[in-house]
Amino acid sequence: MLSRLFREACPVCKKTLTAKSMPAGAVTKYCQDGHYQKEFHPSMETYVETTKHETFSSIQAK
Repeated sequence: MLSRLFREACPVCKKTLTAKSMPAGAVTKYCQDGHYQKEFHPSMETYVETTKHETFSSIQAK
């Protein structure tokens, strides 16, 4: 139960995010399918979130 509270998930597909440490203490957590990325920047003490949306042409191709 506690592990669910601390697990971060992709808002699109709900899969658990994978963490990767970067130089200078930055940490990147990302969706394996490329939907979502969350970066922690220690110098700014904040998170930067990126959500990748489907384009209209890629939706039409399905």
